[in-house]
Amino acid sequence: MGKQFILLMLFSIATMAIGKAIPKETYLQNISLAKEKVTQFQLYVQDILSGPNVTIIQVAWGNYTLTSPTSFGLVVVFDDPVRTRSNPDSEIVGRAQGLVTFASLEGISLHMTHDIVFTSGEYNGSTLNLVGRNPLLRDYHEFSVVGGSGTFRLARGFVVARTVSNSTYNTIFEYNVTVIHYSFVNQLKIGASK
Repeated sequence: MGKQFILLMLFSIATMAIGKAIPKETYLQNISLAKEKVTQFQLYVQDILSGPNVTIIQVAWGNYTLTSPTSFGLVVVFDDPVRTRSNPDSEIVGRAQGLVTFASLEGISLHMTHDIVFTSGEYNGSTLNLVGRNPLLRDYHEFSVVGGSGTFRLARGFVVARTVSNSTYNTIFEYNVTVIHYSFVNQLKIGASK
């Protein structure tokens, strides 16, 4: 009980300090000024499976996982480059970061929760949050866009993904993104003056 109380107090103090340091009008937008828009684009996510720069690793599994024909219970994390084209040497515009759980007793099916974090280009500084089921043996996979930040505040939509190349070293996925989000007029930024 003592440790929980101390953590709660530290969290409360930190929250109050942040609340005092940053006036709420610098990070809240008036939703009535926002305009809904639909944006569509294509990205390529590259799993690097071997070599010195591996981007996907196993982090947990259960006793049953070792004998499961579907790898049930295996948990994997990834931090993959996001590219503008399917060529593994094309421009990197962000990272796909998240986790995969082998979540099916019958057939190989994954549950994926991941973020697309844009680090350059038109959406630099923005994120998209994706969640969904990934039945590995199907030709395409679909994820829900459940949120976002920056350009993609209040985002919702979907991503249709398919494997475009697969080798011992790399797998490249094509993401066709359709996202509904809001364009804020006169956005206030943290630290901006009135």
